Amino acid sequence: MMVAAGLVVRALTWPDIARVVEVEREIFPTDPWAPESWWAELAHRPRREYVLAEDADGNVVAYAGIDHGGDVSDIMTVAVTPAARGTGLGDRLLGRLEDAAVARGAEAVILEVRADNEPAIRLYRRHGYAVIQTRRRYYQPGDIDALVMRKLLGEQEIRR
Repeated sequence: MMVAAGLVVRALTWPDIARVVEVEREIFPTDPWAPESWWAELAHRPRREYVLAEDADGNVVAYAGIDHGGDVSDIMTVAVTPAARGTGLGDRLLGRLEDAAVARGAEAVILEVRADNEPAIRLYRRHGYAVIQTRRRYYQPGDIDALVMRKLLGEQEIRR
């Protein structure tokens, strides 16, 4: 568990699902994951790993998850509430996922991001991700392209 300025980042657990679903609907109003999807994601542990960030009042302010699939790990989601954006929380969560991938022996991390999500794209580029493919009209509704981004990990030290 990581604590800083009243913020706690910890493993996402079964009792957290209802709160995460509420936040998911706020962050992704057109295509949120259903509660059943969250149950399925947590059922895939330890291959899938999810973390949750709570503020000092216990409010969910962010969450993130990764799938460890051998030599390539796949970031499933990185989500930060509007109120917590611009605080570096996305950087912290992404770093934590990358550390987990390194610890599992991954050589690369991949992810998909909506082509119209400029803040997320900037976050990923800042961390060394590059676009390797575009999936046309992947996100529905709206026919929004998905950018597939990859970061080669190489020999990295785990950040604590």
